[in-house]
Parts: sequence; C-alpha cells; structure tokens
Amino acid sequence: MKKPSFLERLTGGSQADEYDRILDEDHKFGEDDDLAVEEDTYQEEEAWDGDHNEKTQQEGELPVDMYQTDDAIVIRALVAGVSPNELEISITRDMVTIRGTREEFQEAHDDNYFHRELFWGSFSRTLLLPEEVAIDEAEAQEKHGLLEIKLPKLDKHRSTQLKVRTNAGHSSK
Repeated sequence: MKKPSFLERLTGGSQADEYDRILDEDHKFGEDDDLAVEEDTYQEEEAWDGDHNEKTQQEGELPVDMYQTDDAIVIRALVAGVSPNELEISITRDMVTIRGTREEFQEAHDDNYFHRELFWGSFSRTLLLPEEVAIDEAEAQEKHGLLEIKLPKLDKHRSTQLKVRTNAGHSSK
C-alpha cells in the first residue's frame, strides 16, 4: 500500500499524484507540461495594462515635511516650477490638501534623454493633521520654490469670561 502524499492528506483527493509529479525536485518545467500557461495569455494581460495606464493620467504625490512648534503645525513642500497662483490649498480643522500642476517644457525628444527623473503633471497631497487648527488664521507663502504653510493650533485650554447681557431694563413700545 502506497503512503499518501502530503498534498493527498491535505486535500483528501487522489489527484495529488499529478501535482506531486510537478512539485517533484527532478521535474523540469517546459512546454510538455499539461499545466503550462501559454505565453500569449501574459502578453494579452500586459497589453491590457498598457492600454489602461494610457487612459488614466497618473497624479503624483507631493512629498512634504510636517512638524509642530508650540503654537502651530508647519507643512513644507518643494513646488519649484509651479506658480503660486496655480497652487490650490484646502484646509479643514483636521486635514490639508495641496494640489497643483507642474507644466513640462520639453526641449529634447524622449530618446535624447540620458536621465529622466523629474515629475511633470498634476500632483496632490492630503495630510491628516495631528491636532485641530484655526483655519481662518492659516498662512501660506512660497519662496524660491519652497511652499510653507503655517496652521495655528486651536488652544483648547484657552478660556474667556462672557458678560451676560439682559434686556430687562428696556421697555418695549
């Protein structure tokens, strides 16, 4: 009586002999395999992926630094080549989104490049803030291609005394 293979014991099936033959150390993979996948299948998948990528223009992710001071959260990003008027910054109490587009001025044909590492096109970055900020007091400035956004933190410990007004002394006519 033949001892069942690990795969037979695992699956409880008797077709495991075929899988054991393929998983055997001495087995050479090649065209004579009944389980071999035709190369055309992969070429079709690659062609589909290529078409799909051309139809959807990829948006780049803007790299940033974010840190805090005692009274503000500061975000810095390199936006060289982007006009400050072309930057869109959206702020809520707990999130910041920066969007823009870096236009490419191509002076050489693609096949004349030795290195091509710069990102051109639209980019965005959404950051969740570690604390709530006062959005009405936020400031953004750009200098030499460096964008700096200062977001004042909400002072949750700040308190004020309200005076209660009354209309009791006024008579209505």
